[in-house]
Amino acid sequence: MTIKIEKIKEEKKINKLTFMIKGSDEVFANTIRRMILEEVPVLAIEDIEVKANSSALYDEMLALRLGLVPIKTDLSSYRLPKNQDEIDEKSAQCTLQIKLKASKKGYVYAEEAESTDPKCTFVYPKMPVGKLLAKQKLDLVMTAVMGKGRDHAKWIPGWAFYRNEQKLKIGKVKDAGLLLSKCTDGVFKKDGLGLTVVEDKAAESNLLEYYAELDSGLTVEYTDNIIFTLESWGQLSCKQLLEASADILAEKAKELEAQL
Repeated sequence: MTIKIEKIKEEKKINKLTFMIKGSDEVFANTIRRMILEEVPVLAIEDIEVKANSSALYDEMLALRLGLVPIKTDLSSYRLPKNQDEIDEKSAQCTLQIKLKASKKGYVYAEEAESTDPKCTFVYPKMPVGKLLAKQKLDLVMTAVMGKGRDHAKWIPGWAFYRNEQKLKIGKVKDAGLLLSKCTDGVFKKDGLGLTVVEDKAAESNLLEYYAELDSGLTVEYTDNIIFTLESWGQLSCKQLLEASADILAEKAKELEAQL
């Protein structure tokens, strides 16, 4: 079986990638999806030492917020902990220390935190952690640990989903004006008195069946090709997520083969 991958659209500013898988099936696509969501390791805050917190947020709420703030992860420098001792001893191979001190009135942002590794900081600098009033302060020492999404949602590095490719065919359209008025994703454009399909917009659209219901002159057909969409929360790029998931899948296949 030969599998081909064709990139449809990459939006680096929002960490989103859409591509087409040819020569495979839903089982393979779902396996890759699960590797990304459950197996690719990233850093996330696991332990917080609260030295001072006079803000309106309880310590537990503050810890919950910080635990869900994505952290840039360098897979070449960090790995999953082998045991609890490595976490307790704060091994540099699987843990990261981040400090946050703030005493200025106003919002406290993620960019104010100081990481011991400049490559691994909070992904979104302007993500608000909390808000301080006059004379209030925060003093936190955080420990981020490498983990997997199957253990906790804070280690999920992004979102992935797929569907079969749809082909929209235009026949004798009864009401082109109605379709244009209902089209919110740019799939159609006016061509004289009729309509034409904008193919790249149609490839991303989730409304093709809806348009076909509006006018009997439209039909939707499904192919065996799979359109896969990946959105990264920012810990890793979309390319890194795919490469890591492929490596993990290959390793699992080797382990299974060894047991046969």
